Amino acid sequence: MDATEFGIVYAVHIITVQFGSVVSKVCECLLRRGPLSSRDISRLAESEINHNKVKDILYLLIQHNCVQAFSVEPPDGSESKATVQYIVLLKNILHRELYNKFSRVVNEELGSQCGTLLYGLLSNGRLTLGQLIERARDSDNTIRSEAIRDCLQKLVAARFVERIPSPEPVLDNKKPEPVKRKKGDKAAKIVIEPESLEERILEAATPVDAIRFPLVFEQDSNSSLADNDSNISEGKRKQRDMDSLGSSNEVIWRPNFEEFIRRLRHKACVEIVKERRDEGCAIVLRAMLEVGRSQEKKVKTDKSVPMSVGAIYGEVIKTEAGRTMLQERVEACLEQLSATSSYLPAFVREVDDSYVIDFNSIISVAQKDEMEAVVMRRYGKEAFRMFRYLSQEGRFVETDKIADAALAEKKDTPQILLKMWKDGYLHMQKLAVTGTYVPFQLWKVNKPIVSNKMLDEMFHASLNLSLRLTHELDSEKELMLLPLNKLEGALKERVNKIKAKRMLLSSTKFKLDDAIMLFHDF
Repeated sequence: MDATEFGIVYAVHIITVQFGSVVSKVCECLLRRGPLSSRDISRLAESEINHNKVKDILYLLIQHNCVQAFSVEPPDGSESKATVQYIVLLKNILHRELYNKFSRVVNEELGSQCGTLLYGLLSNGRLTLGQLIERARDSDNTIRSEAIRDCLQKLVAARFVERIPSPEPVLDNKKPEPVKRKKGDKAAKIVIEPESLEERILEAATPVDAIRFPLVFEQDSNSSLADNDSNISEGKRKQRDMDSLGSSNEVIWRPNFEEFIRRLRHKACVEIVKERRDEGCAIVLRAMLEVGRSQEKKVKTDKSVPMSVGAIYGEVIKTEAGRTMLQERVEACLEQLSATSSYLPAFVREVDDSYVIDFNSIISVAQKDEMEAVVMRRYGKEAFRMFRYLSQEGRFVETDKIADAALAEKKDTPQILLKMWKDGYLHMQKLAVTGTYVPFQLWKVNKPIVSNKMLDEMFHASLNLSLRLTHELDSEKELMLLPLNKLEGALKERVNKIKAKRMLLSSTKFKLDDAIMLFHDF
């Protein structure tokens, strides 16, 4: 999904709050103009930022995983050197607002010590094992060096932490071409879009899993990885990229945002199924997610790997909630998850005696709920019924038919539809009726357009909440420093009101982040 206007503004705000206005100017230049060299950035950014300052800012943003350097091979026969360029990673900037959610995932799964170690990586971007140990000593933390090492190994084994990517991958100068589907496909004329530049850069920079998530750590704290050449067999390009990670023996680690988003998506899927089906179906789906987790390589895979009933049942009875479930009950839940209705799609699909989770179907239900809730609040019940009907139809429908289906007054229906169309929630098509001059209007819900619009509105709302929260924190800073047990009367009541207001703003922001993930990350 392309960056929206308020998505960019919100990202710039995040960088401004955390790193200052000068850093945010460089970040905004990259967000709005695309990949640039450091010279181009210093020329296009504000005049007060010289080239050396730009380079320092870029190194800071790279340290915090917000920017990736890369270069493109010069044309064949050219003697010119490849120019290093920098691309901003918008998702990683937006993920900075999810750090509390990431920490909660680790605390729940691996314990508070691993959570403390993760907090150090989230705060500093990238650290070696030695730096993590030194940081614990400086903060008077009682965690011993061996415990820190064990925690890091657990985080890497769970894929919450990864080795940093190649600092400067080199791309070939060939433009990727659209790939046609093979003959015999019903949609043979449809072409698959080539990877975006950002996807190509990240693919080139990402090491193979044996290096990215090593299973063996060396005893020396300054060299926490024992490379096993026998495990590295995926192409010379990635090996070359990893060779360029530096001659130092110290391995640098960073949080793996992909895994955190994957876990949060899994959690959201279980909650959706629990709400739309029942507790038993949620237990079975959670077990399926555990079975397929090790083989699910990408966050945004449409479907999971196929799983047998035996493997699913074996995972179900490992859990406390599913320990008493019989296999017949598990099979009944799978049948329920595979069923379709006019309101719900199949959450699980049966393929050759195996079962596959359809992530898109599950997430689409939650997205539809969010869309319908917004339409209900803004336009009322009649508009809600029209929007739901058009969403289910998935095609252009004439005005009178919409009025009949939504049980609305025919004279009011065109005005309601026009209002939603003007705000971007509907797509309209005019057809001239033969022999008359009156245009015939057809209406449709274009889900990608509506999703993008809602996402932009959510970014705008999140930006406003962040600004309001910052204002509340700054305006009463001195009062909040006073000890509560020494305050009395009106002053104590004022402090309690301020705390309640901050709690409300924080909880609203937390829920809004969940909605943003539905449309942006899942």
